[in-house]
Amino acid sequence: MVTTRKQQALQAENEEAAGAPDNLTKRPAPAHSSLKPTSDREKSTHVQEPEESEPPTKKVKLETPAEEGVRKEDEDGIVREAGTTERGHIYFFFRPRVERAEPSSLDDVKNLHMLLVPRPPRFSAADETRMSAAGDSQDMQVLQQGEDAVPAPAPLDSPEQHYRLITIGKKTLPDPDVHRGRKESFWATVVAVGDDLNSLEKGMAEKTYETKTRGTRHDPPARLVARGCYALVNNEADKPSQETTYLGYSLSHPAPSEFGPVQTALGIHRAAAFVLQVKNPQAPANDSGASTTKPVVYPDEIMDVVFGKETRGRESTGLHFAPCSRPQMLDYNGVELLLVAIRGDESGLEESLGEGRGEAMTEAAEADKALGVGEIFRELWGGQDADMLPEALNGEWI
Repeated sequence: MVTTRKQQALQAENEEAAGAPDNLTKRPAPAHSSLKPTSDREKSTHVQEPEESEPPTKKVKLETPAEEGVRKEDEDGIVREAGTTERGHIYFFFRPRVERAEPSSLDDVKNLHMLLVPRPPRFSAADETRMSAAGDSQDMQVLQQGEDAVPAPAPLDSPEQHYRLITIGKKTLPDPDVHRGRKESFWATVVAVGDDLNSLEKGMAEKTYETKTRGTRHDPPARLVARGCYALVNNEADKPSQETTYLGYSLSHPAPSEFGPVQTALGIHRAAAFVLQVKNPQAPANDSGASTTKPVVYPDEIMDVVFGKETRGRESTGLHFAPCSRPQMLDYNGVELLLVAIRGDESGLEESLGEGRGEAMTEAAEADKALGVGEIFRELWGGQDADMLPEALNGEWI
């Protein structure tokens, strides 16, 4: 039926009055995307990279969050949480190469491990203690800015804690001080997930085994080189394609005076922030990154909402990479990660995490400097076998 322009306009007015949805609500629910810049300067020069054809290990443009927020809901009703999604304590270990009981440089290092032990926020433990003493749940505590990124103290002599052990691919962390040219992007893999740190301690202890060609071989124990607090923070984005997850940390140990060649060689800074992305386990294996023998199987919700299966990307599996917007994405052995260095030192940590989180984490790490090496081992595995060496925690090679 042919209609006049006047009839078309009248029909449009009637639909609007009846509450007809606009075309924004008809778009498919996008999930998360590869990194894209948001600053005006970057927008004018950035060429959008394919989201699934190659991992962003070459040149990665990053967005800077202007402000962190609370929960955000898109046009299709999918709730995405902005702000701090997890906080806890972070530990860095390295394992020397076989038969290198006295490592003296990075050449003697076999692996660099990053251990994440999630904790509830510090104010939750403070509230519980205060209310128990006062007996008055009506007395509400006023929280300081950034408190949501500060973990509650770790329990001592209680190895029953949730943990994730992550191996860094190049034996060093990407350097946040590399500002010229491309940002540094390193692969990492979740190699162990559990709820008993004693089982982890056994896996990181020294090992002796027999080989057919070389006889008895000795694998030295992993060595603790740094300890501090960390936080995972999602920026508040105007649309899902701009979402980014940041991993930031601030160290309590070693002390600045003991920061030495070990930490420097391993790329560990006093404080740093990274963009954290997760590789789609169903994406085609067309890159040169890490590989796993047993594929990760995520729940359908993560595949649909986070990676945008069937709705985003050129492949039916969805985006090749997505921000680690949900911490539970790290709770699977074999998950492949991409760490992109963006900022170092305390000011860079605050700039990345925003809302006073970096400053609060720095203050928390400063307060934890009073912990002795013995107490650190007690919070890790009940104080048993502290033979796993404080040597490297002093910043020196053996």
